[in-house]
Amino acid sequence: MRPPARRNHVGGGQKPSLETVWAWLSAIPDPEIPAISLTDLGIIRDVAWEGETLIVTITPTYSGCPATSIINLDIETALRDHGIENLKLKRQLSPPWTTEWMCDTGRAKLEAYGIAPPRPAGGPQHCPHCKSKAVERISQFGSTPCKAQWRCCDCREPFDYFKCI
Repeated sequence: MRPPARRNHVGGGQKPSLETVWAWLSAIPDPEIPAISLTDLGIIRDVAWEGETLIVTITPTYSGCPATSIINLDIETALRDHGIENLKLKRQLSPPWTTEWMCDTGRAKLEAYGIAPPRPAGGPQHCPHCKSKAVERISQFGSTPCKAQWRCCDCREPFDYFKCI
């Protein structure tokens, strides 16, 4: 029995451009917040060819992030589905990831999803549901370690706030 054919098989020296690889990576959702991609989050630090091997450098949001293994598996699966055979995922802890690495598009996607994006001053600027500035913190701890639980005083809806790191 023959193995299934791969799409876009990369062989014979035909390597996809780095721009193409970045586009593929931008389609991989964050496993904890599927509304944003790994590139929106800013954890993909570099993509480079070293000879015939594609090196993808990843900085987790924090060193103990429970989603790291899933993220690595998702990256490997996506790139192998595009025909990348020689792949190395490189974990880079320094400099540590910060919320400043999140792109503006990612911040907008977070808010559209109902999560208040991080702000350097701390705390959400407004409710992601109704845009009211009357908000209150319920708990410093949210659905994941990188989020806190807040509530709007006007629409009364709870929401997560992505903490600044």
